[in-house]
Amino acid sequence: MKKLVLLVFIFALAACAPSAPAESEAITLTVMTHDSFAISEEVVVAFEESHNAKVVFLASGDSGSALNKAILTKDAPLADLLFGVDNTFLSRALDAEIFEAYDAPALAEIPAEFKLDTENRANPVDFGDVCINYDKAYFAEKGLAVPASLEDLLKDEYKELLVVENPATSSPGLAFLMATIAHFGEDGYLNFWLGLRDNGVAVADGWETAYYTNFSASSGRGPQPMVVSYGSSPAAEVIFAETELDDAPTASILGPETCYRQIEFVGILAGTEKRALAESFVDFMLSTEFQEDLPMQMFVYPVLPSAQLPDEFVAYAEGPENPASLDPALIAEMREQWIQDWTETVLK
Repeated sequence: MKKLVLLVFIFALAACAPSAPAESEAITLTVMTHDSFAISEEVVVAFEESHNAKVVFLASGDSGSALNKAILTKDAPLADLLFGVDNTFLSRALDAEIFEAYDAPALAEIPAEFKLDTENRANPVDFGDVCINYDKAYFAEKGLAVPASLEDLLKDEYKELLVVENPATSSPGLAFLMATIAHFGEDGYLNFWLGLRDNGVAVADGWETAYYTNFSASSGRGPQPMVVSYGSSPAAEVIFAETELDDAPTASILGPETCYRQIEFVGILAGTEKRALAESFVDFMLSTEFQEDLPMQMFVYPVLPSAQLPDEFVAYAEGPENPASLDPALIAEMREQWIQDWTETVLK
């Protein structure tokens, strides 16, 4: 009987004793991005393991489309962060108040030319130059000279040879529109676009369609041998070629003010319930590990000066000596009007 009582007492103590703590469940962090976002899996896994997190990337169209979605859902955010807003769309994002400020420590190392928001609601991550790429083989086979300037694109010999992106839905499309405004001025850029329309310019909604469907060098089937893309795209053609190439099959038109420098930002979306983890992810995007992975994934340049560039990127990426630029304050004031005027001129 005494043994029975003792056993009951032992079992009672065991039942009351605290159980060993279960491993905490990973926190899901959702990052809204444009469709061209890419990063190495092992780099993301390293962040997840060090922060007990699961990162979900929500692809939401081109940069303009992703921003529109973030603005339309700001009262019930679909994500914790938004990556991919660039300097042509930045003021719209800031005016819509979709971001919470965060002074990332790495900002101290980043050059001032990339830090366009004094309140640090949007932190710069990468930059690149939006340029017209051309299919080398097409021009060689046709014995056709490559356009050296924006004005050249209006010549008869380039009729129906260029595809651009819609600036209302595409950040490279908007960047190229900005290049034309910088080059021809507010009084002259629409005349240039009228000329392009009359010369058979094709318009795609986003970069993916323009590059992989319309561009002849990429798909081998597209009708246009010129496309608005990036100065780094020739490097991508070499690196991702199915067979080893000695040279890039494409190149960029790098004449004065034919390219526009694009800077991409990340911001913590207002209302996130995972603020601390979101801050850690911004820090991660500005870390050496992430910054050095960027060039080979998205073919952009890191904003962190200490990040090293891959040899292939240095060898084949092309940058203009005189990229076009516009005052951010002027962009903020006139962007929507410019897009509306472009739409009425080119699409109607």
